[in-house]
Amino acid sequence: MDSLDWMDVLQIAPNGVEDAEKVFDGPVALEGGTANWLPTPPPSESDRGSPKDTDNDADDTVSVSIAFHPEANLSEARPDLALLSSDGIFFYVHSYHVLAASSNNFASLLPASPGHVYTDHGPIIPVPESGDVINVVAHTIYNIPCSHYTPSIDTLIASVHAMHKYGMPLKSLITPSTLLFSLILAQAPLAPIQFYALAGAYDLDDLTVTVSSHLLAYHLSSLTDELATRMGPVYLKRLFFLHLGRMEALRRLLLMPPRPHPSSAECNFADQRSLTRAWALASAYLAWEARPDMSTSAMESALYSMGSRLSCPECKKSLSDRVKELVIQWSIIKRTV
Repeated sequence: MDSLDWMDVLQIAPNGVEDAEKVFDGPVALEGGTANWLPTPPPSESDRGSPKDTDNDADDTVSVSIAFHPEANLSEARPDLALLSSDGIFFYVHSYHVLAASSNNFASLLPASPGHVYTDHGPIIPVPESGDVINVVAHTIYNIPCSHYTPSIDTLIASVHAMHKYGMPLKSLITPSTLLFSLILAQAPLAPIQFYALAGAYDLDDLTVTVSSHLLAYHLSSLTDELATRMGPVYLKRLFFLHLGRMEALRRLLLMPPRPHPSSAECNFADQRSLTRAWALASAYLAWEARPDMSTSAMESALYSMGSRLSCPECKKSLSDRVKELVIQWSIIKRTV
């Protein structure tokens, strides 16, 4: 196998690396070296004894994270804790790293109770999240990138919810300088309203501001009650004011027509009124069609079209100067909440 994406977790059979190589159709190479260890938890007392059970064990496998396996070079010490995701994937981590990242003892799951299963690598802690979510959470705990796994939008959102649940400080983990912020921002254009609502729910101001630039084309009429409730009244108001403010700014900018030029024999002040009337008509059309994401090219196309009806060079220049000025003014109007 040439390469593995993140969900191609290591499958280690009870016969060790030989069976693992069969599963992967070739040698099993890990980030920490060739697999030569057996992460399978020890069988319980009820599983031991009969030859029949021993035969069945040969078909059993366990799934272990490629990034968080017992031999991964994550710290000088060996992992002393295994997180077991809801879909049966083991993540071998260090309890002191997990506890340092959590303000609530990882949702009170740590330290492990005597009732947990223990292995040579410490207790096994089952968690209700899927492996793809725990993968993002674990990478965030260790502050290592996971963008190459390309987590889905739903995975990223679920991961942020999980981090909050496990007492991880979102306001310091999701800032413009962090890996998780960049990871979310890479997916934001695909689902901006989802990420805006997520950021609003946890008062992540830097993220809401950055993501809101992708919401200029969003139709506010399609905003659901669920999303509005999730983002909260403050960020809902800011989103509406962003849209309404830009449209009002555009209408205000369109009010000023091209400046008149000195009267001449070829074009006096009365002749220049035709340009003012044409501007008023075109600007009224643009104001009626105003959208927060209106492009400068659409504005130029509508306004420059008047030039074909002008015969005066001075009027044409006045129109050109006014359109250029308008485009510059529109481009500097605030684009974020």
